Amino acid sequence: MTRMLLAAASAVTLSACAAGPPPEIATPVPELPETYAYAPEATVGAELAALLPRDDAAFQLLTAQALAASPTLAEAAARIEQARAGADRAGAQRLPEIGINGGVTGTRSNPAQFSANLPPGIQADSERVAYAANLTARWDPDIFGGLRARERAALSRIDATTASARAVRIALVSEIAGAVIDWRTLAAREAELRADLASAEELARLAGVRERAGIAPGFDRVRAEGSAASSRSRLTALDSDRARLLGRLVTLTAQGAGDVRASLAREAGTAVLPPPPPALPSALLTNRPDIVAAAATLAAADAELAATARRRFPVFDLSAAVGLLAFGLGDLLETDSVIGNLAASVVAPLLDFGRIRAEIEGAAAEKTASFEAYRGAVVTALGDAEGAYALVASADREAAAAAQEAASLQRAAQLAGFRQQAGLADFLTVLEARRAADSSGERAAAAAGRARRARVLLWQAVGGE
Repeated sequence: MTRMLLAAASAVTLSACAAGPPPEIATPVPELPETYAYAPEATVGAELAALLPRDDAAFQLLTAQALAASPTLAEAAARIEQARAGADRAGAQRLPEIGINGGVTGTRSNPAQFSANLPPGIQADSERVAYAANLTARWDPDIFGGLRARERAALSRIDATTASARAVRIALVSEIAGAVIDWRTLAAREAELRADLASAEELARLAGVRERAGIAPGFDRVRAEGSAASSRSRLTALDSDRARLLGRLVTLTAQGAGDVRASLAREAGTAVLPPPPPALPSALLTNRPDIVAAAATLAAADAELAATARRRFPVFDLSAAVGLLAFGLGDLLETDSVIGNLAASVVAPLLDFGRIRAEIEGAAAEKTASFEAYRGAVVTALGDAEGAYALVASADREAAAAAQEAASLQRAAQLAGFRQQAGLADFLTVLEARRAADSSGERAAAAAGRARRARVLLWQAVGGE
């Protein structure tokens, strides 16, 4: 026993010299600012989920359809199952392997090869049939933890694929929300353009009456008809935007164009702009799925490095077999037919000319790359969140200014009409006021749509859900 322990200790000592220890790679938690520059006070903001158009029936239906049928989401779910299978395989490697086998072996030899050496009166069987059945077992006790490290790496990969699937889900919901908001914004812009068109056509009709009465030049009518033509042109341009959105929603939801149109015909939600929710940059480390996935990938790389470093140490192997061996089928269950063996072995690297060292250096480089990817994900998330908060603030200011502009110009056009009817202004003043007011309502509707869109980007930037 003492000799065996000395032999094992010598094997450990010698094998540890085959490659040096793994390099130390520092992976500190990235430092983040305490607050966002454009985030509201903690008592002012709304809930994160309020940033999505949850009261829009089309968004609810299309999202449910996409989550049920999206190929991208199904692929992500399959990746999770693949990672789980890998973890199950890694965990099973730490357990004994038990097998069973059986066989029949027939042997025929030349009697002359034995007759010259056998004592007189003894004959050797030249033909023999052997029957055997064995139960075998083999186990690696994993004394130095290499198998445990590989299991930890496999479990971390499950976390990484799960977080990646959540990122896919958030991106899918965000794209659908954005497309639905754009669709509603197109409807609002169309309503404003049709109001502009009706006003321009009415002015063209009045200008025609004045021209035929000889109290106004034909130039007034031509200018009014030009404004109407401009509104018609912008209305036509909206169709191309609708076609683009429809195709995008077909891709996201895996539904036919007819079904998507039917969903979009459902009741729209309110156009209220909720205030942005308060959040802390440090929350990104746990909320953003891409950061969580990068952290899990880093943990997997760390475990792989540990497993690779343990290749410097010996591998112990225990095996045993018990079975039956008989030369007649009827004797197979006799007590004398029982056979067995028990064995222990140790294998250790002694001189591998740098193979293990190269593997350790490769695993260390992989861990370094994973850490830099994690830092990159954190920096990207911080930039996304800061930009999204700033975008919401600027989009709100733009929407308010555009609404004020539209109200003022529409009021000016209305007052110009009243003054012209009272004889205090000429028809050209009415045309100029109407021309200035045209498209102001469409710009206000587009600005409101961008403000709603900015909230969806913020929802995605801070981690969604």
